[in-house]
Amino acid sequence: PLRLDIKRKLTARSDRVKSADLHPTEPWMVVSLYSGTVVVWNYESQVLNLHLHPPADYDMLIKLWDWDKKWICSQVFEGHTHYVMQILPDCSSPVYGVPQVWQLGSKTPNFTLEGHEKGVNCIDYYSGGDKPYLISGADDRLVKIWDYQNKTCVQTLEGHAQNVTCVSFHPELPIILTGSEDGTVRVWHSNTYRLENTLNYGMERAWCICGLQGSNNVAIGYDEGSIIIKLGREEPAMSMDSSGKIMWARHSEVQQANLKAMGDTEVMDGERLPLGVKDMGSCEIYPQSIQHSPNGRFVVVCGDGEYIIYTAMALRNKSFGAAQEFVWAHDSSQYATREGSSMVKIFKNFKQKKAFKPDFGAEGIFGGFLLGVKSNSGLAFFDWENNELIRRIEIQPKHIFWSDSGELVSIATDESFFVLRYLPERVLAAQEAKEAMAEDGIEDAFEVLGEVQEVVKTGLWVGDCFIYTSSLNRLNYYVGGEIITIAHMDRTMYLLGYIPKDDRLYLGDKELNIISYSLLLSMLEYQTAVMRKDFSTADKVLPTIPKEQRTRVALFLEKQGFRQQALAVSTDPEHRFELALQLGELKTAYQLALEAESEHKWKQLAELATTKCQFSLAQECLHQAQDYGGLLLLATTSGNAAMVGKLAEGAERDGKTNVAFLTYFMQGR
Repeated sequence: PLRLDIKRKLTARSDRVKSADLHPTEPWMVVSLYSGTVVVWNYESQVLNLHLHPPADYDMLIKLWDWDKKWICSQVFEGHTHYVMQILPDCSSPVYGVPQVWQLGSKTPNFTLEGHEKGVNCIDYYSGGDKPYLISGADDRLVKIWDYQNKTCVQTLEGHAQNVTCVSFHPELPIILTGSEDGTVRVWHSNTYRLENTLNYGMERAWCICGLQGSNNVAIGYDEGSIIIKLGREEPAMSMDSSGKIMWARHSEVQQANLKAMGDTEVMDGERLPLGVKDMGSCEIYPQSIQHSPNGRFVVVCGDGEYIIYTAMALRNKSFGAAQEFVWAHDSSQYATREGSSMVKIFKNFKQKKAFKPDFGAEGIFGGFLLGVKSNSGLAFFDWENNELIRRIEIQPKHIFWSDSGELVSIATDESFFVLRYLPERVLAAQEAKEAMAEDGIEDAFEVLGEVQEVVKTGLWVGDCFIYTSSLNRLNYYVGGEIITIAHMDRTMYLLGYIPKDDRLYLGDKELNIISYSLLLSMLEYQTAVMRKDFSTADKVLPTIPKEQRTRVALFLEKQGFRQQALAVSTDPEHRFELALQLGELKTAYQLALEAESEHKWKQLAELATTKCQFSLAQECLHQAQDYGGLLLLATTSGNAAMVGKLAEGAERDGKTNVAFLTYFMQGR
């Protein structure tokens, strides 16, 4: 079975819905009601956008209206003997009769498909392109799939208890959706024709179904309103290896694109890449996910409750089996599968090594340096080699991402993500001491470095920098407790990988478009070295970071508490002056104040010089700032009579009469 997730996104109560359509780019559903009203809903905000009252027209004709030519009727199709209920590009369906196929420009049908015992209500074309199929539903309660080239019936789907009112080949998934006056919508596998699911939302008779290319959303219209459901997983079945070869599935066809083949083509941030696509072959199962092994030599395709491991070069079948989930270990020689909600199997070199049932069950598994198993009670990490429990954590993860070194791991939940450090030496010490293992494993196995209140969609590590896409469509990276935004994206994108020699990140979307963003490897290497307090490496990397990025580096250093290094790196005078003050670096601050010629800076520096008992510097700074009040305070507290005398004349000259009066008064003048 396909094991499709099905979630309801919108329930809109209304009069009887006769037809529905989804907007190709906006989150809008338009429905026409039996009462003659047309309604537009926003299914993201659940708000009614629009309410129209067009004239109803039941004249047994199909009319083609051209909106570019101010809605003139450009063609009328005749030949139906009953009310027309539905039209598609290339074909139409009468209330009582048979499907007829027309040619645009012709007034009579090309041919008619006969086979239903009672009136046909609905039709749809197969949109995959590789089969000349058409589907119809009728009052004989049957659904028929036709080969319109051979004009033969390929399959009949039985099961509805009343008239079939709507049929649809889903534009993305290998499923057929059929609706009926029995109140149910049935989901059939379009390859095996097996019934996958029966949906009943209790809204009386179903009248229309609408899917949308590039979307998992389906709109269904009923007697009592309309519903939008989401079918299947959001993520495209797509994976990239470390060399830049990207593999994806389009329906059951596997295709490959190679970033190297672009040559010297200029790449703009966020722009679609002009990639050449190579067909690799057809997959025996419908791929719901594709993932390369860490070394890139193999690729696994999962779907329909099965997995197949292929060689990445030629897509040759290497191994296969039954599984709800499949994950690779960090070293490519091992992988694990989950069967049902209790059994986990570990394989090494394509041979089963161990099968076990974790204590609290297995609702999900995660690959990487340790094998993660999720259950209702939390997350358990196991050692790949001996399958011993390392640590159990009370957390419900959605994703787990390990760094290449295995030292850092990010665990993403529905609300936030945690960054942990894995401490294998403590694990080894505990195992060697053969202490009685606690129920939750080795307590010191991990230390928590931070939690960030952001929802991670996809993620990967480069050194000690965790790069991720968030639920707000931001592309960020996290390093040392700081979040740096790389880009704000206009749609949901999924991280594929990072190519160091290009200094670029690559992402894909549901429509299999690939885009890229610049991210300097030198910057990531520098920040990684700083996080490891390896300043000799950091100093070697620094010259490779462009000058315009140095202040960003300095801000990062400052936030990590390394102000001295930040002062040496920063190129922004404002930032350097602030750092010099914080560090008490009077000479540097004085030089920057001279360059800036800012009264505020001289006052700040005078204050610092005074606290450091550098009175002559303080005096010069106050003179530069023309701060006569400050000079008076400094001269009197230090008992400097000459300075008081000099101050009196300057203050009088500049019209500071209060200060001038006080200085003359104190001198008895």
